[in-house]
Formats: sequence, C-alpha cells, structure tokens
Amino acid sequence: MQRTGTILEESATLAMLDTDSAYGDDILDPAPPLDVEAILTQLSSPQVSERMQAARQFSEVVEPRAIPCLIHLLADACPLVRISAVYALGRNPDPQAVEPLVLCLEDFNDYVRKGAVWALGNCQDLRALHPLIASLCFDVAAVRLWSASALGQLGDREAVSFLIAALQGDPDAAVRANCAWALSRIGDPSAREPLRRGLSDPDLGVQQDCAAALAHLGWGVDLDSY
Repeated sequence: MQRTGTILEESATLAMLDTDSAYGDDILDPAPPLDVEAILTQLSSPQVSERMQAARQFSEVVEPRAIPCLIHLLADACPLVRISAVYALGRNPDPQAVEPLVLCLEDFNDYVRKGAVWALGNCQDLRALHPLIASLCFDVAAVRLWSASALGQLGDREAVSFLIAALQGDPDAAVRANCAWALSRIGDPSAREPLRRGLSDPDLGVQQDCAAALAHLGWGVDLDSY
C-alpha cells in the first residue's frame, strides 16, 4: 500500500499550524461558505497570518485565479506561508508553477521541500523529473518518500533505476515502500526481480507493498500470503 495518503491527509500538516482550538461550542455548526474574492485579496495582505490562512484555504479549493499569487508566496520570508503555498499549489496544479516549485526543493525548511515534491507529483510535468530524482537520492527521509511517489505519478522510465536503488538500499522502510508503489505505476520489466527480492525485506510493510506491486503488474504473487 502506498504510504503517502490523500490530499486530506496532507492538509493535516497545515492543520497543525492552526492556533484555533478544535473544541469550540460551535464545533457542530456547518462551516460558512468561503468568500473566495476576499481570500484572493488576503493572499497579498501585509499581515503574515492573513497570507498564511488565505493560502491554506486554497489547499481545499480549486481556484485558477489564485495561482499567480500562490507562486509569488513560494518566496515569502515566512516558512509557514511557503508551506501553505506549496500545498495550495498541489491542490491547484498548473504548468506555470512547476519551475517555481522546483526551486522550492532548495528551501532550507524540510516541510516546504516535502510539500513541493507532493505538489510536483500532482503537476505531472517532466520538467520536475531530474529534480525529483535528486530529492529521492539526497534529501531527508520525509522528502525522499514523497519524491518516490511523485516519480511514480510522473511515470517516466528514466526514474526506474533510481527507484530500484532506493527500494534495495534506502535505510527508511517507508521510502522503500513508496518506491515499490512507484515502480508498480511505471511498470518497467526491470523492476520485476527487485520487487521479488523486496518480498524478503526486513520490514513487513515493504514486503506487503512489493507483493501488491507484483500483483498489480500481473507478475505472479499470492497476496493472501502477506
């Protein structure tokens, strides 16, 4: 099973930045409809908190008019704003955001880089191929794991040898598991034997993901054994 989760799970990262209590008297009240025009204006607010909150709203809403402002916020001085912007662009993928998101892979903040690789996977643009390969090989574990998934979304066979190397040698089990998922999406025959060897990985989750990948590709494995 792929360990990267859904867009809602990724939005939980942003939710951790919220300073409001999750337990108010109005917790059961329906949320008011979003005022998209007001939120668009707040993206350019001089107040950091307003920029951050506005960008966060677009991690839940598709709004093409927000994209230029969100791209601008990728260079914001506040890392919390940058984090919100990369996730918003992941929800609103657009070709013009690809190169600015690639630049975010050099950000000092791990959460910005993690969000950027997730957003680049959603963009599915081959301009991100080589930067994502570099992130898979050299970044911290949380970024490597999402880079593997993003490469699976891109589906380019040039990534296969790097995914196989990470499947066989990355010290983090979650990264190895996501490499198995990515290889199952690309479907290159050279991954068959590495995935079979992954059935003997010391981590049960990696074994299961390799088994699922082999089954997905029709390469003969009994999923009931895992």
